[in-house]
Amino acid sequence: MIVLNTPNLITLSRIVMIPLIIGVYYLPEDWMSYESKNITATAIFIFGAVTDWLDGYLARKLNQMSAFGAFLDPVADKLVVVGALIVLLTLGRVDMVVGLIIIGREIAVSALREWMAELGHRTKVRVSALGKYKTIAQMVGVSMLLYRSDLFGLPMYFLGKWLTVAAAILTLWSMFIYLRAALPYLRERAQ
Repeated sequence: MIVLNTPNLITLSRIVMIPLIIGVYYLPEDWMSYESKNITATAIFIFGAVTDWLDGYLARKLNQMSAFGAFLDPVADKLVVVGALIVLLTLGRVDMVVGLIIIGREIAVSALREWMAELGHRTKVRVSALGKYKTIAQMVGVSMLLYRSDLFGLPMYFLGKWLTVAAAILTLWSMFIYLRAALPYLRERAQ
């Protein structure tokens, strides 16, 4: 059943942000400068990252957790990151291999979680601390790449590139942990 409580509406708003991040870069230059586009896209993305924390916090605080919210939250997270990465790939700001690793992992782990849920073993591939660190590295790195300009003397673009590479490494590492946890069930089904 679809429950449209406050946390779920916040999660849905994160999905609405995806076309906004992409659309900013399609605006004519006389409407918005390149630097303004970067700042606007970064602000939207950071707002999305904050709402990722906020919807979970409110769901627990208001006791409004639901199956729909549990499904929608990780989907929204992945869609926002993938949407921003596609923008960054289009702009040439992220290495294609790094982008494909992150996007491919998100698809593979989502499919693995769905499959494990069908088997009744979803808890075997629940989000780990490493997965949370990966998400933080992605969110901060992508924000820096969207912003692109130096900030307070810090080379945001350079730092963002390296943080996104670190996120890709954490992405692979966490994927292998999830696959290892699922391997006994994969073997059982193969027989």
